[in-house]
Amino acid sequence: MHADVIDLRSDTVTRPTAAMREAMMAAEVGDDVFGEDPTVVALERRTAEILGKEAAVFMPSGTMTNQVAVRVHTEPGDEILLEAEAHIYYYEVGGPAALSGVMCRLLPGVRGIFGAAEVKAALRTWNVHYPKTKLVCIENTHNRGGGSVWPVERVAEVAEAARAAGLRMHLDGARLWNASVASGVPEREYARYFDSVSVCFSKGLGAPVGSALAGTEEFVERARRFRKQFGGGMRQAGIIAAGALYALEHHRARLAEDHVHARRFAEGLATIPGVELIGGMPETNMVVFRVKLLPAEVAMQRLAAAGLLVLPMDTDSLRAVTHLDVTAEQVERAVEIVRKIVRTEK
Repeated sequence: MHADVIDLRSDTVTRPTAAMREAMMAAEVGDDVFGEDPTVVALERRTAEILGKEAAVFMPSGTMTNQVAVRVHTEPGDEILLEAEAHIYYYEVGGPAALSGVMCRLLPGVRGIFGAAEVKAALRTWNVHYPKTKLVCIENTHNRGGGSVWPVERVAEVAEAARAAGLRMHLDGARLWNASVASGVPEREYARYFDSVSVCFSKGLGAPVGSALAGTEEFVERARRFRKQFGGGMRQAGIIAAGALYALEHHRARLAEDHVHARRFAEGLATIPGVELIGGMPETNMVVFRVKLLPAEVAMQRLAAAGLLVLPMDTDSLRAVTHLDVTAEQVERAVEIVRKIVRTEK
């Protein structure tokens, strides 16, 4: 990719830093399926410690950690509750049906956030005709909510309703690090309401590969079995785990910089006639906007031709995501590229 191109498609496009590459090159490795990779073990222990859980297991992707969690918590024919635009439902290739044989019951939310009332309204009375509801899933931050942050009070409210109904709780915390930095709520405070927590190292933290799933020792032991069944057993994985461990220790606090850059980009867009911010000012590192005179696909193509890469959220809105490799100067240039495209269209 040309150096002048500004890539705001996702926070997954980052390149490992020089220090991260050094850590990866120096990593001590072993066979992870045998539990013999010391760097993987160190990453799993540190992740569990940060989340306040007994154990964690390293996996290739956030999709896998989420889908393994669903499989551990459920049996075929069960039902899970999640918000209507949740990543688990929207972007994971029908995984709940294909891999766990479960139904998704979708709850209405505002920018991905729902409450106890929505959970209670979805509860079923016992009837031989009905699936058994087992699990409530929350996504924090919420991708299609534009990086929205769950207030911890709302999480507690949903958890109370779930527990009262005998349901388990799973947190899709792919960007939990962003939620924690933005809200000031420690990751373990969010995590304590959940039976399982998925976190990602290859999004905002800038590692090249990997996610982890945390819970009790018993939960993680069962999760390892399904990781293997789903094809996620890795061998000398310490090479990539070292990048994730470096990111975990060195890149969490700097997420605040990404949030500042996202807000600056949004503030710049707000000055352009013909551009509309969707969902207001960003809470974290995502900006969702619309170029009023152009379909999203056309706007995306014209911005790309001018040197700014973004992705469509739907037919009329675009998403831009700030990250480790984006500078303040690039944010300013990105605003001017959008301004130029809108001016040309007029």
